[in-house]
Amino acid sequence: METPNIRRKIILVDDVKFQLMSTKERLKKHYEVYPAQSVEDMFELLENITPELILLDINMPGTDGYEAIGKLKEDPVYSEIPVIFLTSKSDKQSITKGMSSGAADFIKKPFSDAELVECIEYQLDPKMQDKNKPIILAVDDNPSILTSIKNLLNNQYMVYTLSEPEKLKSLLEMIKPDLFLLDCKMPKLNGFELIPIIRSIPNYAETPIVFLTSENTIDTISVAMNLGACDYIVKPIDTIILREKIASHLADFIIRRRLRTR
Repeated sequence: METPNIRRKIILVDDVKFQLMSTKERLKKHYEVYPAQSVEDMFELLENITPELILLDINMPGTDGYEAIGKLKEDPVYSEIPVIFLTSKSDKQSITKGMSSGAADFIKKPFSDAELVECIEYQLDPKMQDKNKPIILAVDDNPSILTSIKNLLNNQYMVYTLSEPEKLKSLLEMIKPDLFLLDCKMPKLNGFELIPIIRSIPNYAETPIVFLTSENTIDTISVAMNLGACDYIVKPIDTIILREKIASHLADFIIRRRLRTR
């Protein structure tokens, strides 16, 4: 007996009816597509179906894409559903805002059928996602902080944690981070001492380093920035600020990845 062809469900949200139906027509041979002409329609659909992915237009009257994804990510029922933004913009600022809000990727309008399907398949394939996620290394002697960071970021990034900063060089022989999160105060080696170590390695001369500090003083921040940090986050860590700063510093990386994989 042949295995039935189970078509994956996608919700497509666009306020322009022609674009909505045109995109549905282009996708229907690959997926079970449920169109929604507003965010309100999307949430009505979500009461009856559980999609594998949501394609979400950004510029819509009433509730726009940014507000919509915020509501999705706040709800544990929907927070794990990957969302791809459909947008006419691909500048760094737009990408930063989209990624910090929790978007898995973005597609610039107008797009080809091949590009659209490829982007969707990429998000539906866990192996591809893990292979191409930006890598973040968080270094902090407090295991609870490391666990919180990993839980907050693991959906979008490949997150590694290190509670013993003296082992940093050994770990860098096994992974290549695209961004570092460094605690300020740590035993044996603190954040100030780690920055020049990282910058002395050729592969990491320009890798973003974000400083984590409980001391929001001009002196502390100035020293960190002069040593080579590109930004800082004050403890206790605010989830929104953490996501925004990481998305901002990784926006160039994300643009390069899209050009490489499309």
